Amino acid sequence: MTKELKGIAASDGVATAKAYLLVQPDLSFSKSTIDDAQKEIDRLHTALDQSNSELETIRAKAAESLGEEEAQVFDAHMMILADPEFTGAIETQIKDDSVNAESALKSVSDGFITTFEAMTDNPYMQERAADIRDVSTRVLAHLLGRSLPNPALIDSEVIVVAHDLTPSDTAQLNKKFVKAFVTDIGGRTAHSAIMARSLEIPAVVGTDEVTKDVTNGQTLTVNGLTGEVTIDPSADQIAASEKAAKDYAAQKAEWAQLKTAKTITADGKHFELGANIGTPKDLDGVLANGAEAIGLYRTEFLYMDSSELPSEEDQFQAYKQVLEAMNPKPVVVRTMDIGGDKKLPYLPLPAEDNPFLGYRAIRISLDRQDIFRTQLRALIRASAFGNLRIMFPMIGTINEFKAAKKIFLEEKDKLVQEGVKVSDNIQTGMMMEIPAAAVLADQFAKVADFFSIGTNDLIQYTMAADRGNERVSYLYQPYNPSILRLVKHIIDSAHKEGKWAGMCGEAAGDPIMVPILMGMGLDEFSMSATSVLRVRSQMKHLSAEYMQTLAERAVTESTTNEDNEKLVAEFTAEDK
Repeated sequence: MTKELKGIAASDGVATAKAYLLVQPDLSFSKSTIDDAQKEIDRLHTALDQSNSELETIRAKAAESLGEEEAQVFDAHMMILADPEFTGAIETQIKDDSVNAESALKSVSDGFITTFEAMTDNPYMQERAADIRDVSTRVLAHLLGRSLPNPALIDSEVIVVAHDLTPSDTAQLNKKFVKAFVTDIGGRTAHSAIMARSLEIPAVVGTDEVTKDVTNGQTLTVNGLTGEVTIDPSADQIAASEKAAKDYAAQKAEWAQLKTAKTITADGKHFELGANIGTPKDLDGVLANGAEAIGLYRTEFLYMDSSELPSEEDQFQAYKQVLEAMNPKPVVVRTMDIGGDKKLPYLPLPAEDNPFLGYRAIRISLDRQDIFRTQLRALIRASAFGNLRIMFPMIGTINEFKAAKKIFLEEKDKLVQEGVKVSDNIQTGMMMEIPAAAVLADQFAKVADFFSIGTNDLIQYTMAADRGNERVSYLYQPYNPSILRLVKHIIDSAHKEGKWAGMCGEAAGDPIMVPILMGMGLDEFSMSATSVLRVRSQMKHLSAEYMQTLAERAVTESTTNEDNEKLVAEFTAEDK
């Protein structure tokens, strides 16, 4: 019987195929008393080693198919396996309680998970709960001699259906066979959704009930553009889905024709479309999609992919590679944004109740100037090879920006005195992600060369809602008038001082947000590389002047996120 479900459109595309339920094997076991504790501890370590080896393979596959940035999540999983606090607690329970390894593993991991999940005011620790669940399930499977589902072994066209997809699962999806996936839970900013967009696999998440309604082999249609899923579709519905898929493929082919084109609106205005990257390995996607700039180079992944602080020379080579490849197109490099959910094993940070609002990003850089100066020297040296713009993250006060700029100028002067060739035109700007800074944008614009709006954090800080917490995910509202007023104030403040304003958060590539931002006069849009051509095509069919009226109404007349969704639909329909 045909049934239709509605979820969150997490990754564009349309597909029809048989369902493949990604279900866990039976991992049930009995608690038992053991006589030989060392034998159980040896079993545990064998399972830990097998799990680590498996994760190394998955990580390598993820780095190859998704890029280094997305693969970083598996480093966290391997760190858990090597964490003596975690493994030591399991060993202690085996010895003290004389219980089998399975029982000790479950008891310890459940304790960690329960504790972390209860930390509703601490997003970082809540995310660690999911990591521990993923890792402990893998270890338990090895203890029991059972195999976890291996999406990498799928060898026919399917639509994967799961309660949720772990990063391990998503990294193994082969887009040749996996035509789409659907989950019960999740949102657009979940790891699985971000990975799906990188792989260009259609995805609908947050359906609540798909795993209850679907059995293996049932035909499904999935529309990642609208968030609609049909179970056991009729012949007419299948035909409609196949037509939608062909239309989308034709649209993508049309977008591809714009690879070498400038981003010009219907009334002749140019906007700069950039791409976000994590490492030099991401350059291929940037160039393949015709990005006009790199609007965000997240340098923290250089630090996270190393067993020690990267040297000045190592950093110089990484920055030089990107700048040379893009020259003369601009490259905005964000100085290290460590802290929050990005920890370094070799750089211990203080335990904090809320690390996202704590000692992180520019706050660490200004405190640990040895690290900051090394990075700035590498960047300044690399500036001779391209069009470098340096951006400071998590700036909250004018004094923070001035302090960072002063250190930059000091290091630049030293290099010039040493006879090192450097660019005379390095812009220094800041991420606009803290509401306090956004409110004072008119003052910041007097000292910064540019702004880049980080909407992911700006929205969650303004709305006081963790975007990773499903219970408050409804408050992640990029079109809320309060957010739009802040964004407009930032853009207007930059322009008043003759500076430019960009956006590098999720909203920059959002088809609803794009027309509003055009109307506000945002100068640069930076997004995942796979979104560049779609946005270029969208802008080509819209009038920037007409969108000004849309933007004005969005910030003055609307009172809700939903009002502005309707307003954009109305204006873009009229503009075609």
